[in-house]
Amino acid sequence: MADAPQNPDQPAHDAALPTGAAVPAQWENSVPVVSGPPPQVDVSQRRLEEDDFNAPAPTLAGFASGFGMTFSTMFKKVYTQQYPFEIFPTAPRYHGRHVLNRHPDGLEKCVGCELCAWACPADAIYVEGGDNTETERFSPGERYGKVYQINYLRCIFCGLCIEACPTRSLTMSNEFELALDNRQDLIYTKEQLMAPLLPGMEAPPHPMRLGDDEKAYYTPRETKGAPQSDANVAGKPITGRAIEVGGHHA
Repeated sequence: MADAPQNPDQPAHDAALPTGAAVPAQWENSVPVVSGPPPQVDVSQRRLEEDDFNAPAPTLAGFASGFGMTFSTMFKKVYTQQYPFEIFPTAPRYHGRHVLNRHPDGLEKCVGCELCAWACPADAIYVEGGDNTETERFSPGERYGKVYQINYLRCIFCGLCIEACPTRSLTMSNEFELALDNRQDLIYTKEQLMAPLLPGMEAPPHPMRLGDDEKAYYTPRETKGAPQSDANVAGKPITGRAIEVGGHHA
């Protein structure tokens, strides 16, 4: 077996090694050498007394307080809700089915910014923005949500999309009955998510009715009647009262 060719920049004792694992001579003196005893760490007595290993031993009173809730629940009567024959109202801020809201004149609040899709940790939202024109205007801004889909097979109902929406277009209702036997039906489109037209609203596209300035739409004002998210969206009544989550943005 022929000897491996030697590198002229490598010392002879390094080149003789079959694996070349030795440290080259030019790097040999570049690593600082640490000598002497390690530095002393000043640990106060109070720090030692607060250590977890020096914590006081558990007492009977602490044991009783810890398991008090468990023992008090064991003897309570257990009640099972007979769903779907008995439907109880959900919490006011329950995260249910999404709703795309409208302005009082019927224009869509969604401006197609796609921030909700970026904020979704489950990648359940798909948005395609389109440009508004003078002849076809769907929202007060320059753009609108041309395509909007939410995949409820992926959605975890965390509400991060609601917090990311700058126009409060996307809100969540109290509707929780989303169980279907077809996976394709659980991908909700824009037509299913859009809130219906309430009295006094006009179906877009149409010009801005609240004013030519965009601030007339996004300035907080008092709303009369029920919020848009209370409306019937998909042909079935919403269980409970829906509110617009993220009201602190107003």
